[in-house]
Amino acid sequence: MKNEIIMKKLLIKGIISAGFLFFVFSCTKKDNFAGPDSGFQGNIIDSVTGKNLVTETGGVQIELKQLSWSTNPSPYDIPSKPDGSFEDTRIFSGHYSVIPIKGAFWPVDSILKDIKGSTSQNFTVVPYLEITNVTHTLNADSLVMTFQLQAPRTSGLPQILDASEFVNNTNFVGGSAFIQSFFNQSSSKVVINSNWSPTIGATIYRTVVHNLQPGWTYYARIGVRLNDSYKKYDLSDIVQIAIPSK
Repeated sequence: MKNEIIMKKLLIKGIISAGFLFFVFSCTKKDNFAGPDSGFQGNIIDSVTGKNLVTETGGVQIELKQLSWSTNPSPYDIPSKPDGSFEDTRIFSGHYSVIPIKGAFWPVDSILKDIKGSTSQNFTVVPYLEITNVTHTLNADSLVMTFQLQAPRTSGLPQILDASEFVNNTNFVGGSAFIQSFFNQSSSKVVINSNWSPTIGATIYRTVVHNLQPGWTYYARIGVRLNDSYKKYDLSDIVQIAIPSK
């Protein structure tokens, strides 16, 4: 009788151990879903210049929705690069709705795109404003920049809020990358707070930043912000400024 009890206990322990091993194996085995096997890249084109949109890292988002996966898919965004291009090399193959969003340009319609392997697509957008006739002058330890604004479309244009001079010590410079102390200067910002008018188009705006350090190299550009949902900046080209050593 005693031996039978011992044997039953051993049998129960064996069953429990086997069940545990099966559970561990089930939890650690690899799934059968294929990983992302495609890439999606392209350019965001400025309709006025015909060239890549002058922007910054993340100045535009390319929003993808995989319609072949779900009727109500969560969006997936690819951030723009400063040169107006975008790229993501780890995309699941499928049928997508694609649209550029969250930039300082007029809204555009989405397109349908089959992404498989290396897939390319360009998007043309109309910027709210073009920053033209930009000049820069170094005056001792101060950088003076002047510029004008032009609007490709005026009807329904959001209110123009302000224009700022962005300065950084790398060429990653813009509304998301700048030296805070320079940006905080009242003379580095032009407050406009106005709807478009011929007067705005005829005005030569001026900004200045002070206290640039001798021997340093800086990168600067102008950004103009409008009162839309995202309040991103239309941006000028970057200029490089070398401050002479004393």
